[in-house]
Amino acid sequence: MIPNALVKEFRKAKNIVAFTGAGISAESGIPTFRGSGGLWEGYRVEEVASPDGFNTNPVLVWKFYDERRKNIFKAVPNTAHTVLAKLENYYNVWIITQNIDGLHIRAGSTNVIELHGNIWRVRCTSCNYKDINEDVPLKDLPPKCPECGSLLRPDVVWFGEPVYDLEKAFHVAENCDIMMVIGTSAQVYPAAYLPLYAKQHGAIVININPERTPVDDYADFSIHAKATEALSSLYQKLQEAFQEE
Repeated sequence: MIPNALVKEFRKAKNIVAFTGAGISAESGIPTFRGSGGLWEGYRVEEVASPDGFNTNPVLVWKFYDERRKNIFKAVPNTAHTVLAKLENYYNVWIITQNIDGLHIRAGSTNVIELHGNIWRVRCTSCNYKDINEDVPLKDLPPKCPECGSLLRPDVVWFGEPVYDLEKAFHVAENCDIMMVIGTSAQVYPAAYLPLYAKQHGAIVININPERTPVDDYADFSIHAKATEALSSLYQKLQEAFQEE
């Protein structure tokens, strides 16, 4: 599954970036965002994941996120998450993730850019209050800011909002030796430019997905397998290589 040529690239590398999406968390049992037909209990997802939706019906939006939090709360980091964390023993590793589940951090990764925010954070709609809230289920819907009394919202990126830390993500991509694209089709822009941007600045691009994606058109290596299988195999080969040094 893992070609020797890829192992050689890792032996030369210092800076590794993993660009991850829903596919890596699906193996931890986290349902996909949209569900069946892009609906949630008869509501379009855009109605429960947008500023307009929140302004119209904050209780409905919080019910949607409360349900998502319950599903994510049951999940644990899988082998793919833990391997990426263990790679920090050998490399300078950055994770750029489109996921909001926090599993990379729970797995032990220390350099994590969460482009779409984190479902376990809340922030005030009026003041600068921001904090972690891991109550499952939430005690009050909608929750209120303890400092000013205004409504709290999930600290996640909704439809129509800019992603977080994009400039930092492009800086990291520009300076990496290897970028692994894991569990994402990389079709949501502007973040989808990151793998190509990394390649244009000299990085080796590895696409790890069960199915073919547009990244395969320019990737240096394509591994069509589940993230857990591919990263477990890669880590085993890297350990063998390091032991030979």
